[in-house]
Amino acid sequence: MAEPTLTPTPAQTPAISFRNVSKRYPGGYEALTDVSFDIAPGELVFISGHSGAGKSTLLKLVPAIERASAGAVLVNGQNLSALKRAAIPYLRRNLGLIFQDQKLLHDRNAFDNVLLPLQLSGSAPAEAARRARAALDKVGLLPREKASPVTLSGGEQQRLCIARAIVNRPGVLLADEPTASLDAEYAAEIMAMFTSFHDVGVTVLIATHDRALIERHRAGGARVLHLDHGRLTE
Repeated sequence: MAEPTLTPTPAQTPAISFRNVSKRYPGGYEALTDVSFDIAPGELVFISGHSGAGKSTLLKLVPAIERASAGAVLVNGQNLSALKRAAIPYLRRNLGLIFQDQKLLHDRNAFDNVLLPLQLSGSAPAEAARRARAALDKVGLLPREKASPVTLSGGEQQRLCIARAIVNRPGVLLADEPTASLDAEYAAEIMAMFTSFHDVGVTVLIATHDRALIERHRAGGARVLHLDHGRLTE
């Protein structure tokens, strides 16, 4: 079965830009303080830092799950502070999201979990089914398309989340601790998938505290953004 083709971000503008971004939560807790960086289309970038450094908050600002308290977040040149709520689903169609809270639907099988984003975007049923199976095939789960998520191992569930994230052929993939709680073999498989997407021009942004994983990929040219108590230090 043909693999799904992900869509690289257009090269004329940064895929993601943060301009003096701060995020303050009710009660005064500041998760991010004056953070600025650009991520070029097709880059593989890691966000590192201790637990509570602001990695998850930073990722959630990109798909407008959270909104910046100050500064500007731009995705493909679009300033999210000017984005109306009704436009957020359209923004997210070009973003593949893989967060720690997987939100797999346990009342649906693996195929239906991956099919759902295409149904929500109005894809024709036959085309949606073809793309869902292609995404499952890409992550090695096509033989288990009828399985309930609860019967899958931790690594298989993570691969199912990746299939769901890539089924809309996004130009940008965001992953929050994608190898946490996985053994070394499964973690290596998951990272191989992300590097394969990066190899075809997709922008990949991964938050992790795994320094060994970061150093392995830094040696191959990946960039690292290091957060320390909400401030960008590297």
